[in-house]
Amino acid sequence: MAGPRWKVVGVSLLLVALAGCGEDKPIEPTHPRVRVENVQSGEFAAAVNLTGDVQARIQTQLSFRVGGKIIQRLVDVGDHVSARQVLARLDPKDLQTNVDSAKAAVAAEQARVKQTSAAFVRQQKLLPKGYTSQSEYDSAQAALRGAQSSLAAASAQLANAREQLSYTDLVADAPGVITARQAEVGQVVQATAPIFGLARDGDRDAVFDVYESLFAQPAGQQPITVSLLDEPAIKTTGTVREVTPAVSAQTGTVRVKIALQGLPKGMDLGSVVNASLNGPGKTSVELPWSALTKDIAEPAVWVVGEGDKVNLRKVDVGRYLTGKVVIADGLKNGDRVVVAGGQLLHPDMQVEIAEERQP
Repeated sequence: MAGPRWKVVGVSLLLVALAGCGEDKPIEPTHPRVRVENVQSGEFAAAVNLTGDVQARIQTQLSFRVGGKIIQRLVDVGDHVSARQVLARLDPKDLQTNVDSAKAAVAAEQARVKQTSAAFVRQQKLLPKGYTSQSEYDSAQAALRGAQSSLAAASAQLANAREQLSYTDLVADAPGVITARQAEVGQVVQATAPIFGLARDGDRDAVFDVYESLFAQPAGQQPITVSLLDEPAIKTTGTVREVTPAVSAQTGTVRVKIALQGLPKGMDLGSVVNASLNGPGKTSVELPWSALTKDIAEPAVWVVGEGDKVNLRKVDVGRYLTGKVVIADGLKNGDRVVVAGGQLLHPDMQVEIAEERQP
């Protein structure tokens, strides 16, 4: 009796189970949940902190105008000199010999002029009386003129020799500070070889080396704060005076000179200074790092379109910042960009918007 009853119960349970399975609803597909940000472009100007030094507006390389052996050096690096101050001297022996030789030549020509002048005067007195010929008179006159020309040439050579002798003294052409020294006593130097570097007194510039992209457009005249690197409390202001047009082949930078509005106490010539500069503004979009992905090898972002479906769009990255990335091209106002949850997305996939933030 027990056997058939258990069979009936088992069949009933099987039917109930089958009936329950028939009532289950099909499982709906789930969509990835993403966080979206609406794109809003704006003017972005990259700020960069620069380190440079204070330099003189006018810097001069001083050199002798004649060659010779240095016998005396009167200043050193860091010395302040005045205009027309003698900085170094060459051995004047050779040039003094030239002066003495030129003096002797002048004396000889003066004697010749005196002699020919007397001869010409005699011819002038004799010619009216018929005691000399016209040809002898003309010869005396020509000899006098030749002697006078030779005397003028000898005098010019003497003046040139004296001028060359004066060049044995190297003098400062303006007041300033000696910044470099390239020669020592006893050294034989050629004419025009640099001996001293002179930073002239007057206006001062803060000089920085900046990447070319920051100054693709002309710099503005807005004031820039320049502070001492070791002591930021010591500061002054200035404006961009010059941006060199040539890019350094070694560093890829351009040199920027900021005209300083006076130097405060403690900020001197050669001081290391710091400044913050802003490059030209450019219409760009700022997004979190998490929004950036790539399309094969190029940077891209996921953009949500109609029906909440996503597609990959290539973009141009203008600059990488801490926690953010600046998109220079590829997005427009109103685009909806996935900023979180885009790891497992593929084109035309429908997503669920978990959060949509305004910029």
